[in-house]
Amino acid sequence: MEEDEEPEPLLSPAAASRDARAPPGGGGDGPASGASSRQRAVATVCVLCFINLLNYTDRFTVAGVLPDIEEYFNIDDSSSGLLQTVFISSYMVLAPVFGYLGDRYNRKCIMSCGIFFWSTITLASSFVPQKYFWLLLVTRGLVGVGEASYSTIAPTVIADLFVGDQRSRMLSIFYFAIPVGSGLGYIVGSKVNDIAEDWHWALRVTPPLGLLAVVLLVLVVAEIPRGAIERRSDRELVTTSWFTDVRALSTNHSFVLSSLGFTSVAFVSGSLALWAPAYLLRAQVVQGTMQPCIRRPCSSMDSLIFGIITCVSGFLGVGAGVEVSKRYRRVNPRADPLVCAFGLLASAPFLFLALATAEASTVATYVFIFIGELLLSLNWAIVADILLYVVVPTRRSTAEAFQIMTSHLLGDASSPYLIGLLRVFPTTRLLFPVKKAGPLNSPSLVSSSEGQREREREWGTEGEGERHRERESELERGDRSERDRE
Repeated sequence: MEEDEEPEPLLSPAAASRDARAPPGGGGDGPASGASSRQRAVATVCVLCFINLLNYTDRFTVAGVLPDIEEYFNIDDSSSGLLQTVFISSYMVLAPVFGYLGDRYNRKCIMSCGIFFWSTITLASSFVPQKYFWLLLVTRGLVGVGEASYSTIAPTVIADLFVGDQRSRMLSIFYFAIPVGSGLGYIVGSKVNDIAEDWHWALRVTPPLGLLAVVLLVLVVAEIPRGAIERRSDRELVTTSWFTDVRALSTNHSFVLSSLGFTSVAFVSGSLALWAPAYLLRAQVVQGTMQPCIRRPCSSMDSLIFGIITCVSGFLGVGAGVEVSKRYRRVNPRADPLVCAFGLLASAPFLFLALATAEASTVATYVFIFIGELLLSLNWAIVADILLYVVVPTRRSTAEAFQIMTSHLLGDASSPYLIGLLRVFPTTRLLFPVKKAGPLNSPSLVSSSEGQREREREWGTEGEGERHRERESELERGDRSERDRE
């Protein structure tokens, strides 16, 4: 029942980050016996991590087959960028709704329904006809509905099972799934597309696993009392009104500033996640090491390699962030925000170098992307931990929801579309002139559909294009023969 009085304070304003890391009564780290057994708690984290892995694998499978989607629906980069923007927009708009529900109703039931819905819609999106690109956009938006129901609630379940350094470790395991799942999305998308020779099958991998996740969630995860492990007394925590929660969160400076900082991470990672494989493919066309894609499937190793880079850098970055912060905290209590700030600022020059060297060296680009993503990944688990120890249990789902909404609204909801729009915007062409490279222009400015139209203007039909390449090969062989005779 909602009341307007404040809930029992769990954290003093002066020692929020210190006291929240120690269990009530000075006990050791780990799950409280009254909340759940250790085995049940660890099993719960494993199930939630598996679902989070599926969540991000599904989200980035589309990016792994983006060139094929553009060719299939005959769309340009600004339109394909809408796929991620529509998904993130629905995800962030509905996050506050599920945050409100997650603080008041049965969390396991909400998550189960959401995962079942998202799996069903993802499967349905793989059957969208060629003439109905708008319907694919609608289904991606509906997938965001299901994912919002899970992402806002799952971290709060972990927070109710563990405290202290044990909570940080469990959160790092949970957030390993973000970069690793994102990388698997590229790998699954590219390899299934290559094997089946049809990008639709890439969207049919995660739905069966999603149904398995629902079964595991129902059988393994228990409904944990909110804040039971952190209570200082037997008094029940009071749930306040939604407006009281929002007002309290808006005056919580640690929550507000950490959310704004994480928004920068979301902006960079969102645009990088969608466009990096396509950018690298086009860079190699400019280098002359790869032929432009004329017909589906657009087979390329870039999605696979980028997926592996994302998996490895994320796995190392999330773990390194937690360990570095834990050790640095011994000498500086503000270690968490400082490590996050360092990771974000240090990643900028490496990501810039990745873009600058793409047309000259693909290997150098991969190296810089790896370092940039490694540094960005330092933030994931730490930001989540900051939220959980500066916000009381009865407001954590709402806090998660508003952090998601802010980071996506100003971050990865807009950045993929803005990057796609800039690449086809006439002013950009004037500021950054296009360099000719055979039948396809600069990778940063020309979409696959534009490249195909350019090839048709220069070569005519596909058969004429093949004869054109044969004539060029004969001329090159003739030049080499003359040089040999000389």
